[in-house]
Amino acid sequence: MPISSPVIVLGSLHYDIIVHGPGRPRKGETVTGTAWAPKCGGKGGNQAVSAARAGAPVRMIGAVGDDDFGTALLGNLTSNKVDVSALAVLPGETSGMSVAIFDGEGDYGAVIVSGSNLKIDPTALSNQGWDAGSWLVLQSEVPEPVNLAGARLMQAAGGKVVLNAAPARPVAQEVLDLVDILVVNAIEAEMLAATPVVETLAGAMAAAIKLLERSRAVVVTAGGEGCAYADRSGQRVSIPAKKIVVASTHGAGDEFIGALTAALWRGLDIEAALNAANEAAALLVSTPEDQR
Repeated sequence: MPISSPVIVLGSLHYDIIVHGPGRPRKGETVTGTAWAPKCGGKGGNQAVSAARAGAPVRMIGAVGDDDFGTALLGNLTSNKVDVSALAVLPGETSGMSVAIFDGEGDYGAVIVSGSNLKIDPTALSNQGWDAGSWLVLQSEVPEPVNLAGARLMQAAGGKVVLNAAPARPVAQEVLDLVDILVVNAIEAEMLAATPVVETLAGAMAAAIKLLERSRAVVVTAGGEGCAYADRSGQRVSIPAKKIVVASTHGAGDEFIGALTAALWRGLDIEAALNAANEAAALLVSTPEDQR
């Protein structure tokens, strides 16, 4: 039986091909890589695994194709103790996938092919056990009607909604009105606030306060500087980043979201939850890809 009052992650699953090279190629350029490896990802999948690792019971809602990538994605979630009873396997569809190219400094660029993630049926969400003790985690890698349907169901049940508005794209105000905590980085904050954002703690706080015009509580992450939180009650929290040696930035934002939501699900206050998320992201970033 599925666990009641879990963290529910509604979102994307991608089978990632990770390529390491001296740098990302320019238009028309071929570069020689040093290694490659497969990895199960997608923001939804990454955040579900992160929340489960942080101790929360997690249910994943999404869709994969009936292909080898889909089988691998399901296996990865199950091995990380994520409930996949609400995950659709779509006959004849291809699973989502991406190719990420890392440079020698650990930074990367990626190309995503959404595949089955675009086929999640928003009308099939109503029987997924929404309740007042649950937290719903959304991202922007699935169609917005899916996020809207999930947020409406969770609000109606009395639960909480976290939206990681990533990757950067416009978000309808009717979605933001249903969100309890909006989490964005500087680039995403610039898009939603329609104003430049400086990637410092002060810049993150200014962006968070600006975004209160659109959402009731906001976290803005500022990469290696830390993160800032603001809400409409007047609470303000700034958390400096932990000083670490960066091995790879891949997945840092997803690790932050998963750990943050798991901490909030456990009942921690926002400052303690942000500290827990900060520490989890720092540990991930300081760990080489092949050791995760």
